[in-house]
Formats: sequence, C-alpha cells, structure tokens
Amino acid sequence: MLNRTLIAIVDDDQFYRESMHKLVTLMGYTVEAFPSAADFLASRLLPETTCLIADVHMLGMTGVELYRHLVEAGYAIPTILVTAYPDEAVRDRALEDGIFCYLSKPVDDDYLERCLRSALQPGTPIEDNS
Repeated sequence: MLNRTLIAIVDDDQFYRESMHKLVTLMGYTVEAFPSAADFLASRLLPETTCLIADVHMLGMTGVELYRHLVEAGYAIPTILVTAYPDEAVRDRALEDGIFCYLSKPVDDDYLERCLRSALQPGTPIEDNS
C-alpha cells in the first residue's frame, strides 16, 4: 500500500540522490528529488512536502541553511539531515534547532525508516543511532 505522504530529497550528488530516491520509494513513500535547495524552494511541491531529507554540505545553500529558511518562511517540515562528513558540533546544534534526525552517509536503511516513521507520526519513539 503506497503511503501518500510526500518525501522531498535534496542532495547535489546525483548518484546519492537517485539511490536515496529509490530507497525511500521502496519503503512505500511518494518521493521527489531535487539537485539543490533552490530547486526545492522553487518547486510547486514545497507546500505538499511532509518530510525533507537534505544533505548537510551542498553548494549554494546547506541543508542546515535550507531548514532555517523553511522555518523562517513558516514551513514546519520535519527534516532529516544526511552527511558524509559527520561533525558532533553541527549535529548537536542541528538537533537543538529542531532537525529531526542527523544521519551519516551511508545511512542505515532501518534507522532511516524509523526516522521517517517517527517524523511523520509525532510521538513515535526513535532510538538514538549516534
């Protein structure tokens, strides 16, 4: 049964973006992928997005900057950040700012699925994967 929630993936690495798109689609979600924060922000799908998965390190606007921009614009989209360069200080600050999950690449598929489920169903517990 297809879940009608819309998950947006924003990552400037085409290979990773495509593989994440495939993975989240296989989990049963409707997915749209974008090569940059600017492309996502300009999309007609922005208001329909129920969860965002964004890379931390992107050209133009980072995942953290994208999240802050969305909050300032009034969009309360649960956001999961992924990074190939984990940094505890960035992780801690992002979580304090309201980022839902902060994951290291390559992501653990099961943990990502738990993050998505918890982000989309507030109150669902998620185990710490740090």
